[in-house]
Order: sequence, then C-alpha cells, then structure tokens
Amino acid sequence: MGIDIKPYKDKDGSRKEQVTRMFDNISGNYDFMNRIMTFGIDVKWRKKVVKMIAETKARKILDIATGTGDFAVMLAQIKPDKIVGLDISQGMLEVGKKKVKEKGLEHLIEMVWGDSENLPFENDSFDAVTVGFGVRNFENLDKGLSEIYRVLRPGGVFVVLETSQPEAFPFKQIYRFHAKYIIPILGKLFSKDQKAYEYLPESAEAFPYGEAFNNILKKNEFISVQDYPLMFGAARIYKAFKK
Repeated sequence: MGIDIKPYKDKDGSRKEQVTRMFDNISGNYDFMNRIMTFGIDVKWRKKVVKMIAETKARKILDIATGTGDFAVMLAQIKPDKIVGLDISQGMLEVGKKKVKEKGLEHLIEMVWGDSENLPFENDSFDAVTVGFGVRNFENLDKGLSEIYRVLRPGGVFVVLETSQPEAFPFKQIYRFHAKYIIPILGKLFSKDQKAYEYLPESAEAFPYGEAFNNILKKNEFISVQDYPLMFGAARIYKAFKK
C-alpha cells in the first residue's frame, strides 16, 4: 500500500527515487521552510511527541525519516542511551550531521543512511521509534510499518507526527487554502525546487488520517492505537505499541 503521487510527474524514476531527489534538493532550507509553513507550531507538536517518548523511559530510540535531525536532537533532552536518526536523503543527513556536531551530541546521536522499507537493524532493537512528517512519503506504507514493527522490542512504542485534514468549518477551508495556494507560493519564493512544495500538500491530502491510519496500524499488528488531533486537525500524533 502506498500513495501514487510523485514530485516530478514529468520525469522518470520511482516514487522513492523522486522523493529522495526532492529532499536532496530542498535540504539546505528545509528547516526554514518548515518554520514558515507551520508558523513555527511544528516545534510545539514535536515537543508533545518527545514528552510521550519520555514517559515510556525508552533507552534506545530510532527516528525514521529523520531529515535534518530535528526530532533526534529534541529527543536528546530526555537523555536516552542511544538515538539513531535514519534517512534516505544524503542531502538531509548532511545538514543533520552538521546540526548534531554543532550541538555536541555526536556521542549520543548517530545519523545513518537507510531505507524505511528495509531497515538495517536486527529484530527487537529499539525501545521506541518515531517518524515526523515522513510516513506519507513511504513508497510502500505496509512494508515500512512492518519493518518498524520488526525492529521494535516487544512492548516498544511507535509515535508518528503527520499532517492531517481538518473537518470542521472554517478550519477545513482555511487549511485547504493554505495548502493549495500559500505553501506553493512560499516554495516559489524561498526554494529552488517549487515542485517539492506542490508535492508536499498533495501527498498530505492523499494520505489516510485519523481512524483510517489507525486501522492501517492495527492491520500491521500494532496494539493500543490512539491518535491525537492537533490545531483543529491540521496534524495528528499517532501512538501505538508492539505486542
């Protein structure tokens, strides 16, 4: 299962290849664009995830689709034994490695290249897995989720922060206007890859959210699945556990 939307519809390459190329292209100003697109609220959302992970007392954490390492760096605040940030984009990882080094966290955070659908880790390796705004970019969602389930230890927690769709008036209309018009305009003004900021809202609109994504998690054997709407449903946190 996956979303059949590509960033560069007029070019060759699988969705995974194109998404990787896209994130390589936008890695230099990705953090800046995130803050603009969400008015900085994404930082507050990430802190909620960090608090959830802290409550589980996880000692070894994997952050998938780590990008520039925002989640990995924030998770360092809870002082686990080890954090691994994994991403398929070398461009994003280079920015993330620089960030980790500048903050003096190289002893705690390891940034590695890897594919979410073929994780380079043994079974039952991590107490917690996080994904921030990344699951909708999985080429094969079920395969990616099954890999996450495999590397989690029994009883381990999986927490996802992902875009969602407000359903109530007027937030639904405001959100759609922002996604359809404002984000592409910001991309045109501040990014060298305008197509990326057309793809991101398109992929967000197509991705299953709320109960639909909860059911996908359950289908992939996760238990105690819960979701928490943020900002009237513009984003959601999903929390689930391995049996």
